[in-house]
Amino acid sequence: MSSSEYDTPFSPNSKRPRHTETQSQSKNDNEEDRLSDLPDCVLLHVLSFVNAKHAVQTCVLSRRWRNLWKLLPTLTLHSSHFWTFKTFTKFVSNLLTRRDASSAVLNLDFERHGCIEPHVLKRIVNYAISHKVRNLGISVKCDIAHIPQAIFSCKTLTSLKLSVCPRGYIYGSTLFPKSLNLTALTSLHLQHFTFCASGGGVSDRAEPFSACERLSDLVIDHCTVRDAKVLYISNSTLVNLTLRSDHSKDFYKIVLSTPKLRSFRFSGIPYQQICGSHVPSLEDVDIDAEIWSNSLESPLILFSWLLELANVKSLTVSASTLQVLFLIPNLLKIKLPCLGKLKSLKVKMKPLSPIFAMTLKAGKSKKEVMKLSLPLPDGIVNFLLQNSPSAEVAIVNCKS
Repeated sequence: MSSSEYDTPFSPNSKRPRHTETQSQSKNDNEEDRLSDLPDCVLLHVLSFVNAKHAVQTCVLSRRWRNLWKLLPTLTLHSSHFWTFKTFTKFVSNLLTRRDASSAVLNLDFERHGCIEPHVLKRIVNYAISHKVRNLGISVKCDIAHIPQAIFSCKTLTSLKLSVCPRGYIYGSTLFPKSLNLTALTSLHLQHFTFCASGGGVSDRAEPFSACERLSDLVIDHCTVRDAKVLYISNSTLVNLTLRSDHSKDFYKIVLSTPKLRSFRFSGIPYQQICGSHVPSLEDVDIDAEIWSNSLESPLILFSWLLELANVKSLTVSASTLQVLFLIPNLLKIKLPCLGKLKSLKVKMKPLSPIFAMTLKAGKSKKEVMKLSLPLPDGIVNFLLQNSPSAEVAIVNCKS
């Protein structure tokens, strides 16, 4: 294989002055090449920290490196590393064709900014699965109705990250399976998917994660629900849950049936009610909320979260979260029936987003705007600590 076939900056046909080559060869003969003397496993580990394009380019270093890239267990394939999509697609095709077919691909990270032909994506997925992939990440920006179904029954997958961002950023056009058959999966990150009703007589809720028997970490990023009123997150092994949302009003409730859940993180606009009565192990909650309208719906929903997640020991909130809460009329006069076990309260100070800042000012008097312009609303911290006055408080400055 010539390096030029892989869009490398090295040209095998480039001519160099003969005396320079002779001097270089003489120097190499007198110096010990300690790096090349290392065993394959060490060199392959080193190459796992660079993208596939740079890894392939090492084939020009010496005869020792010529075929080493064919054994790489980690492949990072990003279109941003190439000048054109055409050269990227050709590189990927040649790489999969010429790679050592007997060598496992344990980690594959594929990212394509732009349209991708379904058969290309299918080939990449099938290649990874047939080569015992454990950690798979796929990020594409295009319109795809369905991700290749082979992903969702892969027995070797322990970590899966899927991101499908449609053209025009119209969220939720890619359907997620009603259930998964990923028996080894421990970490799942989903972005821009639509969950569908589970069926089987339970038509009012989507329940896609209950069959993942080893799932520990789950990230749901800008996803939505179709033909159901509830996203039911039921899993007996889940420990860490992260939700991000700023757009969806398609479902009104998230039900958590996660007895081992210890950490819950949220960022975005709180549109959905959360039912957290089945989270007895939850200790750590981190909320970074904002709103884009003057409706009291989101502030009241956010307040209801505090009631549902009542027994947490560590609470982290952003300044914007406290601003959202403070929009509730007479908030500071409310007697909290929760947060009695709080040991730590952390407030992250960071600039408000422009949209949120405009929302806070809309329809307010000058005096009200002055109050909302304060870094923290007066009395809000003590409000949260009324049932745990001895909890440690930390105010942390964050740039973003």
